[in-house]
Amino acid sequence: MSRLVGGGHRLYIAVMQMIQRIRKRPPLVAVIRLQGMISSGPRGPLSDEALAPAIERAFRKGKPAAVALLINSPGGSPVQSSLIAARIRRLADEKSVPVYAFVEDTAASGGYWLACAADEIHADRSSVIGSIGVISASFGAHVLLSRQGLERRVHTAGKSKSMLDPFQPEKEEDVTRLKALLGDIHAAFIDHVKDRRAGKLQESEDIFTGEFWLAEKAQALGLVDGIGHLVPVMKAKFGEKVRFRRYGPKRGLLSRFGARVVSDALQGVEERAAYARLGL
Repeated sequence: MSRLVGGGHRLYIAVMQMIQRIRKRPPLVAVIRLQGMISSGPRGPLSDEALAPAIERAFRKGKPAAVALLINSPGGSPVQSSLIAARIRRLADEKSVPVYAFVEDTAASGGYWLACAADEIHADRSSVIGSIGVISASFGAHVLLSRQGLERRVHTAGKSKSMLDPFQPEKEEDVTRLKALLGDIHAAFIDHVKDRRAGKLQESEDIFTGEFWLAEKAQALGLVDGIGHLVPVMKAKFGEKVRFRRYGPKRGLLSRFGARVVSDALQGVEERAAYARLGL
């Protein structure tokens, strides 16, 4: 009997020591990578549907002291940008977890929308920041069709159903409607930035024109909080022994074996063009 009691006592001590070691573990920072174009659907490089599981796990698993966003995005869908940022803010408020953004090559347009979901934004000195604007780009092929002797025939119920048809001459009223839509999206973008960067933005006519800057100028304008990288900044805030746990969207089996070669190639062309507009 004494042996059993002694063995149970030793087991109890071992369990308590283990619990104490767990309780004394260094702070954990959950790291979410946000890389590429922002687009809709589960297969987009950055979409709310694709990122939702990773974002949820980052905030809920292991009681993180903070969540860090590693951002490298030239932008994309304003709706997906808003949905991703809103999810991050909802979880940050629910869990009372601070969020820090770290910009790599760029946080431009929708990429900066994502960065503004953080409580602090840090960037490399050469990071491109800003482009707070909205763009719509397309092609017109009506002249080419005409030269080839082809006629475009469109019949609609509703005068606006063929708005901005690329195979018909551009109509002034269509352009006016499009610019109104873009203006409304731009206004929502501006409201988001002003809300998240309240008290930090400098008075400047250039901030919301679609202009972009390197990080030091962006910091002077109040668009970022500091020049710094993930590991040293987190160590300065949470200690030298801070731990990192990384999260990101999981690639499906077919995707890993190249079943999406064509769509990935087209996506790559679009993404390359978006980076090129920023000189990257």
